[in-house]
Amino acid sequence: MDYTVVSYAVYLPIATGVTVWVARTLSKNGRIFLADVFAGDEKLADAVNHLLVVGFYLINLGFVALWMRSDAHIADVQGVFDNLSYKLGTVLLLLGVMHLGNVYVLNKIRRRGALDKQERPPVRPQGMVPAMPGGVDPWMPK
Repeated sequence: MDYTVVSYAVYLPIATGVTVWVARTLSKNGRIFLADVFAGDEKLADAVNHLLVVGFYLINLGFVALWMRSDAHIADVQGVFDNLSYKLGTVLLLLGVMHLGNVYVLNKIRRRGALDKQERPPVRPQGMVPAMPGGVDPWMPK
């Protein structure tokens, strides 16, 4: 029996399934975050969300496909599990890094938008109010 093919047959559906599950979860829960980032513009949030999901699929499924190949000869069931744990662990780490990268970039955009929204004074200060005669402020306790 060729255990390398068994390794491929187990790896591909698991890695693809985890990638699809993560993408759907991020898409569903990220939509609310994106709506906040884009100041309630739902159409823009949905469009960006869709673009992020497509990019996520392309990068991660491309990596899953490239990472499937194994040069090592797998001689037994233990070798199948060793190979799978290494490959699936790497895929999971990549998914986590991609997620953190997306959150970091979107948080930067969100903070920038919040800074732009802060209200600025309508006019510059034009001077100072003169002090009371004798330097005494009637509102200050004695």
